[in-house]
Amino acid sequence: QLQASGGGLVQAGGSLRLSCAASGRIHVGWFRRAPGKEREFVAAIIWSGGTTYYADSVKGRFTISRDNAKNTVYLQMNSLKPEDTAVYYCAGRSGSYYTLEAGSSYTYWGQGTLVTVSS
Repeated sequence: QLQASGGGLVQAGGSLRLSCAASGRIHVGWFRRAPGKEREFVAAIIWSGGTTYYADSVKGRFTISRDNAKNTVYLQMNSLKPEDTAVYYCAGRSGSYYTLEAGSSYTYWGQGTLVTVSS
């Protein structure tokens, strides 16, 4: 039900846009897992697109948005840093808007897409 794409190799300071094919009236979150680290929350958007949430580490650099006509959620990543290197996953769930930062609250997960930021 969810499929992430758009990862790749980019130099520090560069940009990438990830896409997540997400159908249905679901809230969508982006998470990432860096090598040797725990999965962490990156950003989330409610199903209508009216409210967004960001991790402090990406605020001002990443923007989450969605086009429900295309059943797609985007993560625009600017000013990338080597520490942004990770496998990025999109996840989806319905229900309340609360605790969208919690990965355990999501029902659906897509396969990851690798983002590598070189210094």
